[in-house]
Amino acid sequence: MFIHKVDEQLSLKLIGFEDAEELYELSDRSREHIRTWLPWVDYTKSPEDTRKYIQGCLESYADNNGLTVCLLESGKIAGILGFHEYDWGNKKASVGYWMGTDFKGRGLLTRACRALFDYAFKELGLNRIEIRAAEGNIKSRAVPERLGFVQEGIIRDAALLYGNYTNHVVYGMLSKDWE
Repeated sequence: MFIHKVDEQLSLKLIGFEDAEELYELSDRSREHIRTWLPWVDYTKSPEDTRKYIQGCLESYADNNGLTVCLLESGKIAGILGFHEYDWGNKKASVGYWMGTDFKGRGLLTRACRALFDYAFKELGLNRIEIRAAEGNIKSRAVPERLGFVQEGIIRDAALLYGNYTNHVVYGMLSKDWE
């Protein structure tokens, strides 16, 4: 099982079925915040829905096409972080994440990303990591900015959220530029 201790409080753990109840409860408590940018939460109505999500994550991991980890703060799930898909031919991956509202504002996500990106560049041999965030999602955009990612552009009307299109800001980091 993939597990990595980032520091005394924070660990990254490969998502598993044993996380379904706690992860569902976290997303349910954080529903109003999450749904602003991630409409999947509207379709997550039970722990069973979360189990289906976990099944997809584990299938991607088994196919070597993704890695989804739980951020654990003092043993409690604080959020999710992972590579949506790998492009092994070009040695790159895209990243997604979300945090429970109870855990926001403590720098957990930035520390977790730093640890996962170290792993990706040094152990997986990736050359590029890309993060896309909704233009108006200032908190999500702050993570790659704090980590020194380069803002590479804006994809106009990238996502349809509740009947309105939103732009995505694209951030990139190359292995040669990583600390």
